[in-house]
Amino acid sequence: MDLNRIKEIHTIEEAETLLWEQVPSPLPTTVKAFELAMTAHDGQKRKSGEPYIIHPILVAAITAAFSNDETMVQAALLHDVVEDTSYDLEDLAQQFGEDVTHLVEGLTKIVEIRDEELAASGSNERLINSALSFRKMLIASIKDIRVLVIKLCDRLHNMLTLDALDPDKQKRIAEETLVVYAPVAHRLGISRLKNHLEDLSFYYIYPEDYKKIDTYIQSNAQNLQFKLNAFIQKVKKMIVQDGFDEDEFEIFGRVKHYYSIYLKMHRKGISIEEVLDLLAVRIIVKEPTECYRVLGVMHLGFTPLISRFKDYIAVPKENGYKTIHTTLFNDESIVEAQIRTLQMHRLAEYGVAAHWKYKDGGDGVNLEWLESLHYQNDSIEEFYELAKSDLFSEDITVFSPKGDYYTLPKGSTALDFAFAIHSEVGKNALDALVNKRRASLLTVLKNGDIVNIIKDDVPHLHCSWMDAVKTSKAQDGIRSMCRARLKESDTISAYNILSTFFMQKSSTLKEITDSLGLNESIYRLPTQLDYCKDVIRKVAEYIGAKEVRFWELLKKGYKKPYVKELDHFKFYLNRPLDGVEFDYCCHPKVGDQIVAFYKDSKAIIHHKLCKKAYEKILAEEPMIHVSWSNTKLSKYRLIISLQNQKGILADLLAKLSSLNLNVISIELGIHSSESAEYCQIEVESDESNKVLLAKKLSQKFKLIEMISLDDAYNK
Repeated sequence: MDLNRIKEIHTIEEAETLLWEQVPSPLPTTVKAFELAMTAHDGQKRKSGEPYIIHPILVAAITAAFSNDETMVQAALLHDVVEDTSYDLEDLAQQFGEDVTHLVEGLTKIVEIRDEELAASGSNERLINSALSFRKMLIASIKDIRVLVIKLCDRLHNMLTLDALDPDKQKRIAEETLVVYAPVAHRLGISRLKNHLEDLSFYYIYPEDYKKIDTYIQSNAQNLQFKLNAFIQKVKKMIVQDGFDEDEFEIFGRVKHYYSIYLKMHRKGISIEEVLDLLAVRIIVKEPTECYRVLGVMHLGFTPLISRFKDYIAVPKENGYKTIHTTLFNDESIVEAQIRTLQMHRLAEYGVAAHWKYKDGGDGVNLEWLESLHYQNDSIEEFYELAKSDLFSEDITVFSPKGDYYTLPKGSTALDFAFAIHSEVGKNALDALVNKRRASLLTVLKNGDIVNIIKDDVPHLHCSWMDAVKTSKAQDGIRSMCRARLKESDTISAYNILSTFFMQKSSTLKEITDSLGLNESIYRLPTQLDYCKDVIRKVAEYIGAKEVRFWELLKKGYKKPYVKELDHFKFYLNRPLDGVEFDYCCHPKVGDQIVAFYKDSKAIIHHKLCKKAYEKILAEEPMIHVSWSNTKLSKYRLIISLQNQKGILADLLAKLSSLNLNVISIELGIHSSESAEYCQIEVESDESNKVLLAKKLSQKFKLIEMISLDDAYNK
């Protein structure tokens, strides 16, 4: 489909002509959907001033280009009717049946982020809006994948008409398209859609880079086309000489799409003049075995760049993509050749939509990734980060010792691989063998590695490894394990704290809280002081009502409960407390989750996830309620790279101030080279989460190192 033609359509008549070209013999219901959409949107205008109806007609035309399923075309025509007009789903159900209505409902649930709601690029609100629309997309599509395909066609037309919006909104929508929609199109295997969405987003996000590439390609178009034609003729001659008839294969070439060229320049740090492989050819044959025969011809006729060779026919990509990729030296440049059958070609171009466009084309698309994206997370930002790490990444393929292959994002670790096999394998992973050599679970894997996971009989907590793993399955698995462990520790700790308080067995306190109906919420006791006080009051009343002697015991053996602040900690107890000690098996920093054991009138502090602490909790050792005292700010030492420029220090201090950081000391002149200086600064912050603060700092300047000065042992 010619996108330039779509972009130039500004009248209803032109849009209608294009639609009926794509659907030359429409069903009566398709014509009816067209007429209803015309009536429903009559008088409505877009930001550009054009009739609104042009948008659904062109979305329907784009949808028809990717699918011969007229139900999808009808849904595309009607996709804004329920949201923007007086018609409702019941009206559509009566006229078009359940299938079309179901698709329109799915599309309506993905509430488009309207222009006036668009937040500033870079804001938290922007992230949340993107995440919400993305989650709605996935939830709607789990019932019917066609919803996603229509939504992608809708977004493509929106991208073609971004000119009508102001620059901030253009960039905002383009960023969301690049980070959310293009990767979804990639996972659905629809490379045509993906490439269009990427290039259109690239145009608005990085206009200067786009212009450089476009200027170079346009000014060298004749030369590039000459090289491409010459290469194609060489290849044709070789294949025919090998015994193929000319009608048994097809070759066509192209200049690679702009965003892929930009990524190559960006990754390698080179200019477009230095990019050697701007050209690519596709060779389409009839049978899979012929792909390998053509590969042999190519490798004998040209010198291959073996490091770039990929056989996705033997080992398909996760989205079902099958093609042989090889890169060949040709004169002074290199050309990428893709070799595939016609069925593989349809699947590569149309992905999941090939199922409707060609009756033989869509069964190879793997949609398991879609199921895995439905993370059950409370935090929308957390969900979005997990989804982005799954979708927006290059892939590598690694193997189990049996030869099973797994597609993982580039940068994945052995622990990611363990979770990819099964969540239980990830949880019980102890060590790894990578290419038969012993390796840490955090070893970063390379394409083609053979990985064997050594398991234990019991789960292992890797809570501090959350940021080291790459896949959402591993991140989610680690997070859920750690949350479960924390909840279990908090629940048992609650009974231990009550046991210490009332000088009764933990089991007795469990029975009492059960009688009071508190056991579902008791895990809150160690972390919420008000809740802790409330439970203690209720338990005291319960025991007092049952046992008169309790009040006598209370007078003799108990002090009135009190809050005591000592060092960095706040305690709530009814025993004497003379000091704080550490067991030195763990190193809690300010803000970490902690527990306190009570021994000889002293509080022994542990990190809540410390193995030794867990054993003590299970052993029901005496415990007291502890939290961090809020009287103290967190301290950090920062080492920051500064270019030796006028006013740079003032700029740095202003940025630190904008992050609410109080500068305690600053040391300049830590040299590592003539051109760059490093400056060491000590700051105070009310942000106790070091990882979160480091992310904020890194957005403002080049952070070399960040050290917490709040070790709990520093007094």
